[in-house]
Amino acid sequence: MQKKTVTSPVSKPLQKRPTYSIEAVDNALVLLQLLRDGGALRLKDAAAELGVAPSTAHRLLAMLVYRGFAVQDENRRYVPGPAMGVGPAGLSWTRMLRELAQPHMELLSAQLNETVNLMVRVGTKVRFLATVEGSNVLRIGDRQGAVLPANLTSGGKAMLAELEPAMVEQLFRSHNAEIGGDTISDRDYPAFTRDLESVRNNGFAANFEGTEEDVSALGMALHNRHGAVVGALSVAMPSTRFRKVFDDGLVAALRGTCRQLEVDIAANPADPG
Repeated sequence: MQKKTVTSPVSKPLQKRPTYSIEAVDNALVLLQLLRDGGALRLKDAAAELGVAPSTAHRLLAMLVYRGFAVQDENRRYVPGPAMGVGPAGLSWTRMLRELAQPHMELLSAQLNETVNLMVRVGTKVRFLATVEGSNVLRIGDRQGAVLPANLTSGGKAMLAELEPAMVEQLFRSHNAEIGGDTISDRDYPAFTRDLESVRNNGFAANFEGTEEDVSALGMALHNRHGAVVGALSVAMPSTRFRKVFDDGLVAALRGTCRQLEVDIAANPADPG
């Protein structure tokens, strides 16, 4: 039986893969996402990410350089160029975080048979750095490279809940928020702050169809050895399965994975902060 991926967005933040996709174009777009979210990319890493020969990766990167979407620094790494529409995450350790998180995400996904995501917050948005899809026929698909509002996602809310209230207000109630289209209205802001308070008390955040129809998720923040937030993990699934998975120990499973990953983050010499 062919696996089915849930993709029914409310505001179309995520799209289905085209029926007649062009592999070279898709590979170039993946490289753009990696540059945007990682800030720097070596040729051998680009080839490994795409599963292609270094010569193929070099040709793709050369085209990005030609069009201004990438430049090479003094260490011959590729970094975002001036034509990059969305600025890079600006976090030099995102690749390290992905590498540390991958085995933990795979174990958690196998345990729950659901999709696990790794994300970081950049201002009012979250960047999905990695996804491990669940094994159910009806499951949530790959979100790597997606950019979504932090206040609507479970992982985003888990990270926002650990900010000082004044910082949250600056993000969503300031003049800059209005310019960027991130303002939360007078009517909705009190409920949003109560939601964050509940997240602080519970230690996790939930998203019930906040970004996509029929998709629910539970997220928790990740911390470095100093207790500062460096990212979040979320478990996403069709909304019809959420209650059962939750009752079967979702919170404990996700919390255990986050704690184990935080040990690895703290032990890594490149640990941010």
